[in-house]
Amino acid sequence: MRRYPTWLVKPFSPDGTARTVRELVGDLDLVTVCESALCPNLRECYSQRQLTFMILGNRCTRTCRFCAVDHGKPQPVRADEPARVAEAVQRLKLRHVVITSVARDDMADEGAGHFVDVVRAVRERNPGITVETLVPDFHARRELISRIMADPPEVFSHNLETVERLTPAVRVQAQYPRSLEVLRLASSMASDTLIKSGMMLGLGEQPGDVRHAFTDLLAAGCTHLTLGQYLRPTPEHLPVVEYLSPERFAWYEQLAYAAGFRWVQAGPFVRSSYHAIDALHAEESLTFE
Repeated sequence: MRRYPTWLVKPFSPDGTARTVRELVGDLDLVTVCESALCPNLRECYSQRQLTFMILGNRCTRTCRFCAVDHGKPQPVRADEPARVAEAVQRLKLRHVVITSVARDDMADEGAGHFVDVVRAVRERNPGITVETLVPDFHARRELISRIMADPPEVFSHNLETVERLTPAVRVQAQYPRSLEVLRLASSMASDTLIKSGMMLGLGEQPGDVRHAFTDLLAAGCTHLTLGQYLRPTPEHLPVVEYLSPERFAWYEQLAYAAGFRWVQAGPFVRSSYHAIDALHAEESLTFE
């Protein structure tokens, strides 16, 4: 049996709202990364009507060694998915929505066009909604990122996931420079969009590795950052090298702010879209100061 440090144990308590959200997602035949990636915050976030929709199916064409999302031959894209996501957003009365996807390297446009269709449908049915797109790397193809940014989301997010030294082992089909280029391209295309990334810690990185990643992210135009603890989904995934204490995460958060990030959220349970609306609220506070 796996034993976690005391700070990684969450109390379990039944919650009617969380159950309602889960049932709605099921009724509309939608996928959330919260469930597919075995997120430890699922019950907490569902109880607050916070969730991240995962579009383009529930099977990824990549086999990242940290990720619990299923992989293999993907299913055909369903044309009615944009309408179903938009309906879910309306029924849940969301003010902010995060939309992510599996990687679809099998498609000519890697799913970028469907991403655009989903965002458009959500905005048409939910006036005033703010949107965060948490995208795969699209192989850093300018024409695909420009499609996402043609009607820019309030937040454009792409996760660096880990430090440069560990990328080949952790993200077998991804590249550290390519992820930075994705962020750089998005940053160059829309000055009002927040550019966000996320990293997992506990995979064997050293403070110097993390500082180097901070420098690279800032140079790519990233201004908002999440730092969380890597948790091994199954014995087939990469093992955890270190469980960082809350105090260690606070130290990394201070380092990130000192490096120049405008907003940082760091902690053992932090995930890339955890309390995602807080990034926008923080930016509004800065605007009015």
